[in-house]
Amino acid sequence: MLTPAMVEGYDAVPAVERQRLLRYLEAVIAFRRMPMHAAVAFNAVYFGYDLGGDGYGRSPLRLDDFPAVALGECAAALPVGAMVCVATGSDPLFAEIVYKEGAHPDIGELGEVPGWVSGAPAGAEGPGKPGSEASPRCPELLVPDPHAFGPGVSLSPAQLHRLCNHQRWINEDGHLVVEARYPSQEAAQRDDLSAYTDYLMTTARAQLLSPFVPVSIADLVGSTDDEAIRAGLLRLLGTVQRILTSSDLLRTWGPYAMSRSALAAGWRDSGPLGGDDLRTLAATVERAATPSRRRYGPTAPTTVYTAVGPRLRAFPGAKELLKGVGYAVAVCRANVALADVIQRDSEQGLFANGTRVVLDDAFQGGGVWRSRNPGDTEAPSNPLAPAGLGWTSTMGREPEPEPEPADLPLPDDGVLGPSELLQAGQDEFIWRLPLRLAHLIDGCLPLGSPIAEELQRAFGRLPVLRLELDHPGGTLDAAEAAQNTVAELGSETGCLTGIVWPLDYFPGLMLQLHWRRGSRSIRVVTSRLDQPVQVGDRIVGHYYDPCVLTREDAPGSDRNGDTAVGLGPRQLVMRTVRRCGLLTVDGHALLDRSGLPFAVYGRLPSRRQSAVLEAAVERLLTERLLEPAVGSRDSTGQPHFPARFGQRVIPLIGYRPVRVRVRHPWGATGSADEPMRMQYVPGHLRRLRPGCSPSETQRTAFREHCRRLGKADGWELPEGYTFVTEHTRGQ
Repeated sequence: MLTPAMVEGYDAVPAVERQRLLRYLEAVIAFRRMPMHAAVAFNAVYFGYDLGGDGYGRSPLRLDDFPAVALGECAAALPVGAMVCVATGSDPLFAEIVYKEGAHPDIGELGEVPGWVSGAPAGAEGPGKPGSEASPRCPELLVPDPHAFGPGVSLSPAQLHRLCNHQRWINEDGHLVVEARYPSQEAAQRDDLSAYTDYLMTTARAQLLSPFVPVSIADLVGSTDDEAIRAGLLRLLGTVQRILTSSDLLRTWGPYAMSRSALAAGWRDSGPLGGDDLRTLAATVERAATPSRRRYGPTAPTTVYTAVGPRLRAFPGAKELLKGVGYAVAVCRANVALADVIQRDSEQGLFANGTRVVLDDAFQGGGVWRSRNPGDTEAPSNPLAPAGLGWTSTMGREPEPEPEPADLPLPDDGVLGPSELLQAGQDEFIWRLPLRLAHLIDGCLPLGSPIAEELQRAFGRLPVLRLELDHPGGTLDAAEAAQNTVAELGSETGCLTGIVWPLDYFPGLMLQLHWRRGSRSIRVVTSRLDQPVQVGDRIVGHYYDPCVLTREDAPGSDRNGDTAVGLGPRQLVMRTVRRCGLLTVDGHALLDRSGLPFAVYGRLPSRRQSAVLEAAVERLLTERLLEPAVGSRDSTGQPHFPARFGQRVIPLIGYRPVRVRVRHPWGATGSADEPMRMQYVPGHLRRLRPGCSPSETQRTAFREHCRRLGKADGWELPEGYTFVTEHTRGQ
């Protein structure tokens, strides 16, 4: 199910592999009947979740490796996806953490939230008091799935009921409320997938690198180096999340994916927490800040914060539905319902009654929604992006409207992507230029002054010319390979318009154009590399301009548009460095680190946004997607690299487009819709028929496989299995 292409990023995965994994994950979600976090989806495919009813019961997971956790204790923070052992008075309870949220003690039973709690950092002690502990603590509610390991390991319903009644190891709802301890504030602010990556590389390292899994992450990455495994694992988790998001049958709320049919059934349900209660919840949030009628004078602005989880408990008959994983189902369904109402009935969160409703905190209490009246005094923003205005307003000043990322225009570097005339003979013109992002978006291609003049003399100002594309090793259909275009030759250079560029074409792809005098056809040729390489998240099989690729293939830029809206902090940092950094001839980009926040937003952002960007920078540096450098600044404020003698030294961050050879080039050629002719199969275990045993050769091969994965000697094949060595096979 998992392939080496998936550790390179979503865009590198052939369509047939995406669909195969998506169909399996959709089946798992339908079987488990709960929102599936991207980390839980990774567990299912990596460790092998059995849809026949055994769950992880037949997986290579070793129950003795699971960390122990208990109700009310203070312990290291656990991410969603962690496999745990709940210590009880009798049989241990093994479970998978499938959902978690903040459980701040100041949140009321009806969902009322003090403003400072919404968006507060971990360990905050009160309004304007972020806390001083180096290892902040945060009360968290964990929802375990006690049936994840099948009937052979799970406790019986009677045993679970008895544990809930005792409320010593789990609470009456079957949940765990713990005091989570984070190693640092930066660790507490990491996104879910980064936190789970850290967990797998440390606490759960033994199960991640187990030689018994179907395909080890070390095999997928092609290395046993920790940094390579960490980076590949993070990209693999991102691929799984993107695949979940791409499904037509699923709906996502943050990192959780749900069945659309289950959501629709929830709206149709007339019982507790059904459609009527969801409409009541939406109306309650909308009217929460509506001021009471006053006879004289204007009303003061009112702001109310409502937590979804506790508010759901106030509905009659909801108690039983909020036990176990049902709580995760109800909370995610309610948040999706609120998001749908806001998108349908308001203008960026502003309702007709003057109240503006926005999501303020996605973690505490299952999601904290902010209602403010009058809401038209605030600048509009994305109502579904957690703003943390509650906490911001307690930091000694009124909260300012959060700035949106600035849409950085494509920079003109003077020599970026120049056209080069190779031949101007009596019979033929040959010239070369890199494809630009503007060409892909607008469907055009500049011609250059000498060619445009010759064409205008021969055919007039608006001739119809035939464009013939030759893309060896790529995929072209007949309509793309030969197409009619209109040449606009009135300007000095002229250009071809109305071009439909193939999907294989990307910013920076080098094009060589041929035009014979008197002909109405222009031939465009690309040249294959000797060996495909991976540059960033893109696998490149043809010659390209590294400067154009750095600038114009940045996050948020594709043939559908060029915008920073909707990008996460990591993508914003990467986009800004690639767009604004000093560009070198080999595609490196270097940016003054202190100027990053201003470059992202076009003005000084809030302290919270600056902290988020700084955390994203540190993470990218750790993963070696960015690299630190040192430059200098002269008396006029101009930065320089390398640092110049006598000038003030400044820290820089740089994007280095590392070229990585593709191990199996057949996986990246041909149409994504066609099956691969050859497939690489890593070493894996295979169950034997009863009475059969593995040969000594296979036992030796398995021990060698363990050594390659970094395991110590002494690993032996489990009873009833043999080892299949790595090989290639045709399809």
